[in-house]
Amino acid sequence: MRLVLLALALLASLALVPLGLPGLWVMVGVALVHDLLVPAHAIGVPSLLGAVAVAAVAEVLEFLLGGRFARRYGGSRRAEWGAILGGFVGAFVGVPAPIVGPMIGAFAGAFVGALAAEYTVARDARGASRVALGALLGRAAAVAMKTALGFVLAIWLVIAAWQ
Repeated sequence: MRLVLLALALLASLALVPLGLPGLWVMVGVALVHDLLVPAHAIGVPSLLGAVAVAAVAEVLEFLLGGRFARRYGGSRRAEWGAILGGFVGAFVGVPAPIVGPMIGAFAGAFVGALAAEYTVARDARGASRVALGALLGRAAAVAMKTALGFVLAIWLVIAAWQ
């Protein structure tokens, strides 16, 4: 029963990731609470530290992917940073809107940040739009990557609690 509850809590936490909320960090918190409440079947410090590392790497990759895609679509370094900063700011600006606000804000922020930054360099609306589309696609790829890492993390933590 404890494993089922742990798995359900981890999956509920994972559902936060596509919404732009800190689902992987909630998963780490769930694992820590499990360790404190069920010491006989503890996940263990190595697995908890590994979970923290996976969550940290996923966060860094999430913000870098939007910028990398902007560069891949012909953008400048300024557009890359515009996509990264725009996605970060957009996620925070979207927080007041319930549930989907941070997600919409992060997507819109990456797009607008790359668009504005690229337009200041090239003054070409068509080229800047292409770069902004790349940043938007990069943000979508980042959410997919982070969700996939969340699935891996959930499976890893359940297996660690099982043993």
